[in-house]
Amino acid sequence: MTKTFSISNGASATAKSREEASPMCCISDKTLLARYFIHTEYSQNSLTRSAPLANDSQARSGARFHTSYDKRYIIKTITSEDVAEMHNILKKYHQFIVECHGNTLLPQFLGMYRLTVDGVEVYMIVTRNVFSHRLSVYRKYDLKGSTVAREASDKEKAKELPTFKDNDFINDGQKIHIDENNKKMFLEKLKKDVEFLAQLKLMDYSLLVGIHDVERAEQEEVECEENDGEEEGESDGTHPIGTPPDSPGNTLNSSLPLAPGEFDPAIDVYGIKSHENAPRKEVYFMAIIDILTHYDAKKKAAHAAKTVKHGAGAEISTVNPEQYSKRFLDFIANILT
Repeated sequence: MTKTFSISNGASATAKSREEASPMCCISDKTLLARYFIHTEYSQNSLTRSAPLANDSQARSGARFHTSYDKRYIIKTITSEDVAEMHNILKKYHQFIVECHGNTLLPQFLGMYRLTVDGVEVYMIVTRNVFSHRLSVYRKYDLKGSTVAREASDKEKAKELPTFKDNDFINDGQKIHIDENNKKMFLEKLKKDVEFLAQLKLMDYSLLVGIHDVERAEQEEVECEENDGEEEGESDGTHPIGTPPDSPGNTLNSSLPLAPGEFDPAIDVYGIKSHENAPRKEVYFMAIIDILTHYDAKKKAAHAAKTVKHGAGAEISTVNPEQYSKRFLDFIANILT
């Protein structure tokens, strides 16, 4: 049975087995998306023009990820509990986005879908990609502000682009080198966002951080051009090597020439450049992810169990939303320099 799927403009899916996909909600309406996030025609084009790309990342919950062919959107499988929580917060999420005029680090939800394959239902959510569609990320971190069991496993570290965690960040001596103006704006947005999440009794979210090394990218581009020049001499000239004649082009004027380390802030909305005195010239992509965990009885029981195991003063990840938001904000403020 073919597992590959595509979301069409009519929200249907085709494959060798009997499949059906239906939109559960378009978040939240076309006016909201067009005004604060992105025109729906662009996201539909990105999701339907070519098949999404499988991602080797897998969440602890078992969630799977795909990236749209142009790397602008993420498709993530979610649980039925996540679906219920999305419906619970949707009205307040919509209101918050309107009130802050889309100036937020919260996930930019674009749609939620149910895919039925031979009677088995899979739920998916579509969000804007935190990372750039053109500037490669060389290191990424998932930060919660907790230090208990917050390091990447050996299995994770073996991946091409591992997701490191809080203790890895600390042990690496990593810092986010941005200027005072960007730091002030970033922390103001972050504070409003986590206060909103605390009001909704949500916790266990993370700050996803991706780091682009400008000098490394330049060096790799030079090496790539040198290799391409050698291979061109062996090509018959019909089509560039590795580029099929019907390969889809990108949208949103992504072909505009940009210097190394430069990006279009209308597309890469989470990007911030390092300041002039930073040890390395970098671009950081940072936003909040995984906001659908409610502090319910199950989480309260987990908090009690972890407190007994690690002690009352331990920086465990499962704490009440108010404590979680304060600790999260304090941790992120301390890594910005």
